[in-house]
Amino acid sequence: MATSFVKQSNSRLWLAAIKPPMYSVAIIPIWVGTAVAVAETKTIDLRIFSTFLTSAILIIAWLNLSNDVFDSETGIDENKAHSLVNLTGNKPLIFWLSNLFLIVGLLGISAIAWWQQDLSVIGLILLCCALGYTYQGPPFRLGYQGLGEIICFVTFGPMAVAAAYYSQTQTWSPYFLAASVIVGIATSVILFCSHFHQVEDDLAAGKRSPIVRLGTKRGAQVLTWLGSSIYAFTVLFVILGIFSVWTLLILLSLPLALQLFRHVNQYHNQPELVSNCKFIAVGMHFCSGLLLGLGLVLTGW
Repeated sequence: MATSFVKQSNSRLWLAAIKPPMYSVAIIPIWVGTAVAVAETKTIDLRIFSTFLTSAILIIAWLNLSNDVFDSETGIDENKAHSLVNLTGNKPLIFWLSNLFLIVGLLGISAIAWWQQDLSVIGLILLCCALGYTYQGPPFRLGYQGLGEIICFVTFGPMAVAAAYYSQTQTWSPYFLAASVIVGIATSVILFCSHFHQVEDDLAAGKRSPIVRLGTKRGAQVLTWLGSSIYAFTVLFVILGIFSVWTLLILLSLPLALQLFRHVNQYHNQPELVSNCKFIAVGMHFCSGLLLGLGLVLTGW
């Protein structure tokens, strides 16, 4: 019985370390950027879409693994049982494995650039990677200054959505910017939620996350406004004629948003109970992005 429990505990730790739900942050920008292109051109290059999607997932794997490595160097993950570095006890292995994921991911993006004889997409993705590195990577560690959410918004919003859109059209359009704002905010909400349960560890490591700066109560209030803006912006863009009425399908994800707001406002200062809020945020991000993209595709059809 004890052996079985240990095995189950280890399995849960490995699952938490790998973070399967977090890979939606790679899928949604590519999906939404491609959906904007479909809405405008009524065509899709599935070879480019599938290559981009696979590459984005690999790049996120690099980001997740390298962040574990960089966090292990500052001591902020000392009490984090599901850190891959802590689980394996082999920091060099995780570091080089993360770099392998990055190289293979960039090879996929390079293939798209080769097919199109256009370096724009690879240039955007390299810039995304550079910004992603500054989040936790030395000597920058901008996430420790509370700038992670801004980096997250820019990287997974305007830049990633723009790259996905351009990969399909090889042109620029103001319409993908509107969609990218919604995706960027939803992605930043995930990172914002990840801070509520680790205030003490952040303070000990000198990390000035937004929740450390605001406090958990005010942070919960900010989260409500930030998350609500996803739906407010969508409605506004429909009123302005930037989006079609089909994009209001995103409102079907509103129950997840309300669940997130209630949960965090109730348990914001109880680390053990609020720690799962980032997974509710991931669900909101995935569903809202999926529905927004579906609305855009239906617009094209």
